[in-house]
Amino acid sequence: MGTGNDHPTGGLELGYARVSTTKQSLTRQLDALAAVGIGDERIYVDKKTGATIDRDGLNQLLAYARSGDTIVVHTLDRIGRNLREVLNLVHELAEKEIGVRSLADPLPINTADEGMGRIAFLLLALFAEMERTFTAERAAHARAVAQAAGRQIGRPVAHPEDKIEYARLLKAQGDSLGVIAAKTGIPKTSLHRYLARPGGPA
Repeated sequence: MGTGNDHPTGGLELGYARVSTTKQSLTRQLDALAAVGIGDERIYVDKKTGATIDRDGLNQLLAYARSGDTIVVHTLDRIGRNLREVLNLVHELAEKEIGVRSLADPLPINTADEGMGRIAFLLLALFAEMERTFTAERAAHARAVAQAAGRQIGRPVAHPEDKIEYARLLKAQGDSLGVIAAKTGIPKTSLHRYLARPGGPA
């Protein structure tokens, strides 16, 4: 993968791939970067969970990139966890004359392109922000409707309180979890949680 070797003259295409957990695979992103001719020595990766944009692979890439280079990603969300991070980073890179190109977004993104590629990026950013706003508004409306109708907001209790109390009574009488599960219909996994908290359901 990417190294900190001397930067050759001329603009380079530098790949970046990221997954948010160690259980996810980088294969699809790496295959896409390889398909456009970016070698392993020019690809930087991050494979861990983190709440900020401070990631080792990305930091190495940003330190290596020079004016005239283009950072290539599978989709634009790989370089940031939210729209604001993406926009901030793209703006900072543009000031250094470093472009960003995505391979699989619905619109062809290339911020180094002064034409349609740049316009596509701005449109994508606009659509993403609109969707975020609409999602928040829909969630707020759903909560307001539910509250007006007197419905409970949030995760419902999985089992009725009377069954949980019955399970506690059976436990106090010395019944095994298997017997309690059979009599109450509550799975053993839930019984462990309920019976460990005598004050109420988990």
